[in-house]
Amino acid sequence: MFEHYYRELLNFLARKVGDRDLAADIAQESYSRVYAVPDRDAVAEPRALLYTTARNFVTDHHRRTATRLQVEVALQQEESGLAAGLGPASAEPEAVLAGRQRLAAIEQVVAQLPPRAREAFVLYKLDGLSRPEVAAIMGVGVKTVETHLEVAMRACQRRLQELDGELPAAAPRPARKTRSSP
Repeated sequence: MFEHYYRELLNFLARKVGDRDLAADIAQESYSRVYAVPDRDAVAEPRALLYTTARNFVTDHHRRTATRLQVEVALQQEESGLAAGLGPASAEPEAVLAGRQRLAAIEQVVAQLPPRAREAFVLYKLDGLSRPEVAAIMGVGVKTVETHLEVAMRACQRRLQELDGELPAAAPRPARKTRSSP
């Protein structure tokens, strides 16, 4: 598994974090985590497990970096006497709450997408892969990926418009009636 996916994973991670050395560290940590899985031979898609593990490490890295940056800025402001002033409008409780609500709404929409549309959306928007890369991973054509992305983006856009009051909220879908055989 190492020889088969390492270079591909390393290139993917280098695009994500912008640092080849850090990408190599994350790739190594991802492999060690996957190798630590008790029954890894029973894993149906080892590549998917490896990429999911790597994405989680990248997310953790970005969170730690953002937190570290916030602490550094706060310390610099405190040292320069700016801490007593008002913060940016994006830090206001209402703005934070609205942002969280929008994010939760999008997460809910993505969770309700058809599986292939959801997969294309996650690979393209969250993982930052190109459409041809998504098509290669999914084993479909670029046009199919574009169709899946259009479905996902329209669903997200509609939900955000509902939140902004531009559209009425969607009514719950009635349960489908099944035909009984005669």
